[in-house]
Amino acid sequence: MSDRFRMMLGQLNPTVGDLAGNAQQARAAWEAGRDAGADLVALPEMFITGYNAQDLWLRKAFQLDVARHVEELALACAEGPALAIGSPWVEGAQLYNAYLILKGGRIASQVLKHHLPNETVFDEVRIFDAGPLGGPYSVGNSRVGSPICEDAWHEDVTETLAETGAEFLLVPNGSPYDRGKFDVRMSHMVSRVVETGLPLVYLNMVGGQDDQVFDGGSFALNPGGALAVQLPVFDAQLAQVDLERGPEGWRVVEGEKATRPSAWEQDYRVMVTGLRDYCRKTGFGKVLLGLSGGVDSAIVAAIAVDALGAENVRCVMLPSEYTSEHSLEDAEAVATALGCRYDYVPISGPRAAVTETLAPHFEGLEAGLAEENIQSRLRGLLLMAMSNKFGEMLLTTGNKSEVAVGYATIYGDMAGGYNPIKDLYKTRVFETCRWRNANHRDWMQGPEGEVMPVRVIDKPPSAELRADQKDSDSLPDYPDLDAMLEILVDRAGSIEDCVAAGFDREVASRVEHLIYISEYKRFQSAPGARLTTGAFWLDRRYPIVNRWRDGKAG
Repeated sequence: MSDRFRMMLGQLNPTVGDLAGNAQQARAAWEAGRDAGADLVALPEMFITGYNAQDLWLRKAFQLDVARHVEELALACAEGPALAIGSPWVEGAQLYNAYLILKGGRIASQVLKHHLPNETVFDEVRIFDAGPLGGPYSVGNSRVGSPICEDAWHEDVTETLAETGAEFLLVPNGSPYDRGKFDVRMSHMVSRVVETGLPLVYLNMVGGQDDQVFDGGSFALNPGGALAVQLPVFDAQLAQVDLERGPEGWRVVEGEKATRPSAWEQDYRVMVTGLRDYCRKTGFGKVLLGLSGGVDSAIVAAIAVDALGAENVRCVMLPSEYTSEHSLEDAEAVATALGCRYDYVPISGPRAAVTETLAPHFEGLEAGLAEENIQSRLRGLLLMAMSNKFGEMLLTTGNKSEVAVGYATIYGDMAGGYNPIKDLYKTRVFETCRWRNANHRDWMQGPEGEVMPVRVIDKPPSAELRADQKDSDSLPDYPDLDAMLEILVDRAGSIEDCVAAGFDREVASRVEHLIYISEYKRFQSAPGARLTTGAFWLDRRYPIVNRWRDGKAG
């Protein structure tokens, strides 16, 4: 009986629906494992389809195509190590989230996910059937237990595996990033190791998919919970992990132990990775954005340059008569510091034409919000025209505070295909700008140093749609607003919770009202990088028509 077991872990980046491309990645990983003398090459949950494929998994034609690619992969990887890969699995009328073990040219074993997550971005209860509690599978003379993602968060699955002879655990995951998620994962996995007394290898995928970014960070634990291996977060890589059998059973051999970055760096990398993969996987090579001279568009420009390179980013200043000289100077300074193209497209002419066209219909009515929003919508129109002409995806630049309370113009500054800062509150925008100015990493394609002038960060925020306008004219100051939004949105708290935190009841009620009446705008808004479990899209699902308010009759 062998006293050593070698795994090749594929912490890799699949693309949803790219069955051939994902299978090619799997085969390359298998070949690397074969050359390294691996017993098992392991890939993450649902790797063949990519995660999260949502209702695509339910299509019969898709299921048949998946089966064909898996069978071809099994034949191609017949002579060498076993290959473990996540895939949908159909048995009769039932569809499972499965982990397939390919050996000798066929599907030798399958593990069926038992606990199906049905919260935040996950909707597996609606899509998959729950598999039974099962036992381990054999690879050579060793017995491996593979609780699939959520199954490792529940002790019944790992307990059953241990009782039925599993010698160590391999946990395949499709687990997306949110702030603090890594510590939660580690806590659960340590619990499973302590309960079972078995070593555990946690394997996660990397890369962006719509609003979600999978952060990797795969690791291995020995009995007692001691960390033996820690792979870097966000980086795609193949990693060899060895286990040795001694008098007390299997133990993971000490290996790489990467340092985990700060939360600020991880958030920023999620926004960069999310945009980079969104563009790469949808076929956009270049982007453009309206650069106003404000902090939101400045950080989006920096993210875009770090994701795609300065040569692939176009910044456009679209001034009106309300645009200050400071804004003109600051916008150009940001574009210059980042090294990207800067176009100047004034909107005064088009605005005059629209005003003249509407004058007979608006006669006798006081000028107000409608006239202000004409400016924003003209900018959206001109930016979309440039997007169409040059084949560059338009980025929208609204932060989470604005998205939450509807402080944005639908079909205006909300126009665009992707919003990198959609889940970043305004107060965090300021700090993220400061972090990027002070830090540079090798995964950033932009320049080092101060790429956003301090004046851009420090000046009072303004939409500049009328004379002397400030955001604080319409909203509470951002530190107060963001604190209330964190209670009402991220924690699904109440008006009473806001009052208990020291906020005025009337102000908190108004903020809550703005959140609810802005749902129709968010329903039509661009996707953006998910940083928290309170992100707008799949994490938080509310009706557009909704008369209920906290503390009041509906």
